[in-house]
Amino acid sequence: MNPQAKLIFMTSLLLGTTITISSNHWIMAWAGLEINTLAVLPLISKSHHPRSVEAATKYFLTQAAASALVLFSSMTNAWHTGQWDITQLSHPTSGLILTSAIAMKLGLVPFHFWFPEVLQGSPLSTGLLLSTIMKLPPITLLYMTSPSLNPTLLTILALLSTALGGWMGLNQTQVRKILAFSSISHLGWMAIIIIYNPKLTLLNFYLYTMMTAAVFLTLNSMKVLKLSTLMTAWTKVPSLNAMLLLTLLSLAGLPPLTGFLPKWLIIQELTKQEMIATATLMALLSLLSLFFYLRLAYCTTITLPPHTTNHMKQWRTGKPTNVLIAILATMSITLLPISPLILALV
Repeated sequence: MNPQAKLIFMTSLLLGTTITISSNHWIMAWAGLEINTLAVLPLISKSHHPRSVEAATKYFLTQAAASALVLFSSMTNAWHTGQWDITQLSHPTSGLILTSAIAMKLGLVPFHFWFPEVLQGSPLSTGLLLSTIMKLPPITLLYMTSPSLNPTLLTILALLSTALGGWMGLNQTQVRKILAFSSISHLGWMAIIIIYNPKLTLLNFYLYTMMTAAVFLTLNSMKVLKLSTLMTAWTKVPSLNAMLLLTLLSLAGLPPLTGFLPKWLIIQELTKQEMIATATLMALLSLLSLFFYLRLAYCTTITLPPHTTNHMKQWRTGKPTNVLIAILATMSITLLPISPLILALV
């Protein structure tokens, strides 16, 4: 892609995100979401492969429908209350429509079908944007409207997302689809706590973004798209593979790695809210996603492929690891001991 065009699209992406997260008026938030959607479409379809064009079309249709619902929700609220302020969403029907719209934007179950398909059709670099920065504006809108949302609806959406995100990722062989289902599962953890402690949702999102960025950048530098390719990537950069193993386990939420912190705090908060059954169910459902993270980790470092493999052994490259990957991977592994400091900052 032309560097000038890429610069324009990336700037528009940042502009759209900034407009949405800093707006008080529903129309401004909607405009920011639209700018975001239009800026990311060329980044999805830049390879001109039919699969990429299909992914861009699916992404456009779902996001356009979700944006229309956001507009419809805000207009219904303005009609009944005379308020266009985002924090004044007091009409119950508007709250339900908005929750559905944001669930569609994020890819929460039952509006999740587009997300694995779009991620599978996108390059890894665009997949990283779709999994991280594109989730920030909708989560910000949820954060701002959290006092007036329906707790039962969000809890059901969150439990379904965690269950299906883990369950549907079990038999996948494409790395991008596995990461898409992992994203859906993590969004379930964010959605369940948004009403009771919105700051925990943001903390979970920041840590998830950091760990996912480390995984995507590592896979991109190793040029890995399938599990079978991942099995032979250990010859290329052994040190990077070891870091990928630990980052994947952190994403799964195993102590003493960084990913354990949000899960621990969310279960603690749910227990304080006397939602013991929900907390237990969430913890058990996270075992599903732990299975496919372990499968990825196993393929990354522990499996030596058979000698009759169809894949060429990759040459060990002498080039050093990207500094950004090193920093992100280190943070994804080692932040748990300083969790009191992180909580003080959030």
